[in-house]
Amino acid sequence: MSVRKIILFSFISASVCGPLSGAAGEEYLSPSDMALTDGGRKLLVTQHTGKRLDLFDIQTQKIVRSISLPDEPRGLACSADGGTAYVVTGEGAGILRVLDVNSGKIIRKIPVGHGPMAPVLSPDGKKLYVCNRFDNAVGIIDLSRNKQVGSVPVVREPVAAALTPDGSLLLAANHLPSGPANVDYVASEVSVIDTAKGELIKNIKLVNGSEGLRGICISADGKYAYVTHLTARYQLPVTQLERGWINTDALSVIRIADLKLLYTVLLDDVNQGFANPWGVAVSADGRTLCVVSAGNHELSVINLEALHAKIETAAAGGTDTYDDLSMLAGVRQRIPLKGTGPRNVLLHGDTLYIAEYFSDSLGMARLQGGAARPAESIPLGPVLPLTPSRRGEILFNDAGICFQNWLSCASCHPDARMDSLNWDLLNDGIGNPKNAKSLLFSHVTPPVMSLGVRDSARTAVRTGIRYTLFAVRPEEEAAAIDDYLINLKPAPSPYLVNGKLSKAARRGKKLFEQAGCARCHPAPLYTDLKSYDVGTGTGMDAGKLFDAPTLREIWRTAPYLHDGSAATLKEVITVHNPQDRRGHTSNLTPEQVADLVEFLNSL
Repeated sequence: MSVRKIILFSFISASVCGPLSGAAGEEYLSPSDMALTDGGRKLLVTQHTGKRLDLFDIQTQKIVRSISLPDEPRGLACSADGGTAYVVTGEGAGILRVLDVNSGKIIRKIPVGHGPMAPVLSPDGKKLYVCNRFDNAVGIIDLSRNKQVGSVPVVREPVAAALTPDGSLLLAANHLPSGPANVDYVASEVSVIDTAKGELIKNIKLVNGSEGLRGICISADGKYAYVTHLTARYQLPVTQLERGWINTDALSVIRIADLKLLYTVLLDDVNQGFANPWGVAVSADGRTLCVVSAGNHELSVINLEALHAKIETAAAGGTDTYDDLSMLAGVRQRIPLKGTGPRNVLLHGDTLYIAEYFSDSLGMARLQGGAARPAESIPLGPVLPLTPSRRGEILFNDAGICFQNWLSCASCHPDARMDSLNWDLLNDGIGNPKNAKSLLFSHVTPPVMSLGVRDSARTAVRTGIRYTLFAVRPEEEAAAIDDYLINLKPAPSPYLVNGKLSKAARRGKKLFEQAGCARCHPAPLYTDLKSYDVGTGTGMDAGKLFDAPTLREIWRTAPYLHDGSAATLKEVITVHNPQDRRGHTSNLTPEQVADLVEFLNSL
């Protein structure tokens, strides 16, 4: 067997079952979502890699019950009386599991969409809304009929949602931008759904460069929605990090009355980033907003009244707040957390609860006079030794290894995929931006980068730390990141039918071979590891050879081509291949194009 085949076999084997265990018989927990129950005396906590739902007694600070789940939980909601929990599971075709909190039993199972996340219960408790991330839609669950009764298409990868207090509007945060990347304005959007009609009524585009949306909440009075996200400065060459040159971290405020973006405020300080903001919560009196930084392991406590006053002053003077790194000066308190990888934050009365994903712990902090006292961290399980893969995942998401904590590897590669933006890195010249690539299978598909300027992903990890994070780190850290990336698993495609190709995809597979696409993109990774001049290079890249990328998981990596100029796979085939330099596709009928796209989307 050749060396390449040995490596490929080992890689695919590892990707099927990436390590979750830190010791024999024990698994990392990875707390991610929370909900209060028992009148606020207990807390429900989903353990993502632990595949369970825990009931945590706040007074004794102990887990009093654990409910095992057959798959990783990806979102949690709880009934108003605290007696019923709603947990969505599954990276592929999802299941909503309805649990009786008192008995710990699963009482109902309801099929939902692909990659379900962030369930939200209607005020009357009759409906549940689920962000079906990879269907690019929000599912509507009728709990009395035990079925999904509707699906509202949104923009792209909804990952968080919130209802107005009266339940009339649901706002869904779309994780990534849609459309081509080689344009002047690229940004994620917030979708607004009229729940009475079950219809999308508006998409609210955030400021240019907004991506990586993670959290959203709505004030108790229903006047404002608060959204956490990154604001990438993707139109600048990656030459420095100071003052957020490459990336800033933001909070956007939407006015519910007219569904307009009111303002965007940077969560960073002049000399320190607040990398990868995630969970967000607002106090019942509307005076305090809390945001956690998943990359910096911090909590921000913001005086909303003071912030709104500063915003009004800035607006009157015609100042753009999303470029002001001093906007939160005097109105925000930054608090280091003792746990690592905070994901979600829950505010109840004067107490904050924080799901600390990587340290398997629950953070707690108390507000006093609008400020927070130092946080504590409560272990939810034994401290397990870190496997290289787990350590690598922590480092990949940690802005602590970056100069001034401005970003982590995950800032441009969320979930180790891509942010859908073009970046002007200096490894192939300046003035020729390239679309960010997914890191799935990168270690077995050398060379890497669009022009193949790095001989391997191992080299790219090390140069990325030095020349993008602007840091010098120990070799063992880069090796751990390698291990994490090698163990990535591809997500099941939403285009598969019961895990298999549809009829259209089977027809498309034949066309893929007949058109000659398979020559450069052979199975199983759908790349021959070679580079070609396919006629897409422009400017200083005209006539250059481009790496033939893997087509695995291509359904989630739009936009396409090295410059992100093709918004869809259909455009790749019909618009950007007029001379048949990437397969003979110009003579395909519209029906055949649809079949070919169906096959590609199934990989």
